[in-house]
Amino acid sequence: MCGIAGCFAFAHDASPVDTETLVRVRDHMRARGPDGEGLWTSDDRRVALAHRRLAIIDLSERGLQPMHSHDGRYTIVFNGEIYNFRELKATLAACGHLFQSDSDTEVLLALFAEQGVAMLPKLRGMFALAIWDRVERKLTLARDTFGIKPLYIANDGERVWFASQVRALLETDADQTPEAAAQTGFLLWGSVPEPWTMFRGIKALAPGHYFEITATSASDAIPFLTVNELFRNAEREPTTLNETQALQAIVAAVHDTVTAHHVADVPVGVFLSAGLDSAMLMSATGRLRASDAANGAPHALTLGFDEYVGTASDETALAREIATITRADHHVMTVQRADFAAQREALFATMDQPTIDGINTWFVSDVARTNSIKVALSGLGGDEVFASYPSFNQIPRIARYLRQFKNNAKFGKIVRKATSPWLGMFTSPKYAGLVEYGGSFEGAYLLRRALHMPWELAAILGSEVAEHGLAVLDTLPRLRSSIEGIASPRLRVSALEMQWYMRHQLLRDADWAGMGRSIEIRVPFVDVEFVKKTAAIFAKYPQITKAQVAHAVASDLPANVLDRPKTGFTVPVREWMLTDNEESKTFVSDRGLRGWAHTCGARYETMTKRAVHVDAA
Repeated sequence: MCGIAGCFAFAHDASPVDTETLVRVRDHMRARGPDGEGLWTSDDRRVALAHRRLAIIDLSERGLQPMHSHDGRYTIVFNGEIYNFRELKATLAACGHLFQSDSDTEVLLALFAEQGVAMLPKLRGMFALAIWDRVERKLTLARDTFGIKPLYIANDGERVWFASQVRALLETDADQTPEAAAQTGFLLWGSVPEPWTMFRGIKALAPGHYFEITATSASDAIPFLTVNELFRNAEREPTTLNETQALQAIVAAVHDTVTAHHVADVPVGVFLSAGLDSAMLMSATGRLRASDAANGAPHALTLGFDEYVGTASDETALAREIATITRADHHVMTVQRADFAAQREALFATMDQPTIDGINTWFVSDVARTNSIKVALSGLGGDEVFASYPSFNQIPRIARYLRQFKNNAKFGKIVRKATSPWLGMFTSPKYAGLVEYGGSFEGAYLLRRALHMPWELAAILGSEVAEHGLAVLDTLPRLRSSIEGIASPRLRVSALEMQWYMRHQLLRDADWAGMGRSIEIRVPFVDVEFVKKTAAIFAKYPQITKAQVAHAVASDLPANVLDRPKTGFTVPVREWMLTDNEESKTFVSDRGLRGWAHTCGARYETMTKRAVHVDAA
């Protein structure tokens, strides 16, 4: 896990790469890679690649980046982990390839030399990579299917810069004009939807896509494997198993992905709450370690809050019970208001893009850091795979009940304009949009997940910015394209949640908050092979619930864990910030969420109140 950066001065009359600027970009991401740094520049100074290293696989100097192929043709910088690299390496070795390291990076180089971009769908893992081809003078950038790892690009028509963080690219001359689509998108969702960032000149590379650029041409982003394609393929080839066999296959898939995500040369921990997702990961990890005692006891990492002690929101007691049963070395940190006050400046300075979440990940990553654990498994993605959000029931139901209004937007708009001035006085203002939006899956999803509704944004941002931002976002058509070709209601909601809430909020927050503490967060439920296997089953058996899966996967855990109602993980951050103490209400200039919200024309207090009621519809 690392931070990558680079520049290609591709235009004929472009000046050579400014390596001093590149070093500043690289070192802005120091927390992503405190174990080492690297820089390579081509002889003609038209290309330069940089790297910050967090050593996880092959801790020796043989794993340093930028890394060159044996013949010198290819040079790579790579952020992420490839969990099937040993299998790929064995295949390549059988074809005559020689290896000098035990790193997954060297395997990527050899595989690219053999197959080019055709290798990308074969990679099991999380990745953002850049490969320079000295012979063809071509730079290839690629990002994993789910967007677990970020990759941002600034292209001014003469040179292309890229980096793992948006703010790192502010060291370049990228256009920093505020992006209306990002401001509008932040107020809609509570995070900035891709490909936009808060700056007009910086865009995210789409997940499951690659981008190629030479001195004479630049491709649009080209898909190699998208979430939508995964689900469409699952429906085309549903499982032939009966329901009992299907449940057993899901259990096997959970154990398989947990095993794959333990590939590392450093200790791997598990973020453990009282929820079913982390309980399944902990149980599977405990069984894995029991079968390989040489690796020692598993590590469980739990976060508690002083305000919640003795309440239903305190998850530490059940987490301790799970850790005891799975024979884990349990590390618990209880966070107080004073801890937040002490760390908030660093927290908000690390936040790469505006978000209303991620603080819990920051603190639980600190549990790992203080216990010298560099890799942690997270249950992130379990709700999206196992259909345990309320949205899986609500969205199909709303779309079904209101489908007669689907093609009558004019009537829906009249109803909304007539009801919205007074409806918001005593209930969620979202209800005013039920007729306008509720007749389709994409509209129902917007109602379910939006923080603010589109018609509210002009009052916050001003009419000009809101109208322009909404036009560029093109939200409903983009939501619709996320589920195009998917028939199953369950898989449709999974596809929406994975490509919107999970990608733009959960995964991004896990990346900045974990890497800000130099912790690699791995997400076994957000895995190409796992989703392929389970989606094919859920396409045929949508009635299989998370509770059924949890009972089968974690049969060693007691009923008070497995039958506990879903509550969600809460953080008392709003109470911490909206206290009578004026100092606690003040953020760190425009490096924090108050600054981001100010950019959007909104007060952060308003955003946090909305976040509490985001599920109102």
